[in-house]
Amino acid sequence: MKANERQAKRSLSVKELEAELCQAREKSFKLRFKHQFSPLANPLELKNLRRHVARLKTWMGEKQAASLAEDQK
Repeated sequence: MKANERQAKRSLSVKELEAELCQAREKSFKLRFKHQFSPLANPLELKNLRRHVARLKTWMGEKQAASLAEDQK
């Protein structure tokens, strides 16, 4: 993922990040399932997808923490 793509995704709302996280998890599940029966052409795709899910979770956590801090003020 390129830096400008990351910046664009990081600016998404929590709802949009949740939707993308759901899609990424579903894709991850399908790829892992497919990989069990026949090897993938690019197995690094699993690694990249796992990292993408982690990034999405991190950005969601940051946004939720920021909104909680803002609510406490």
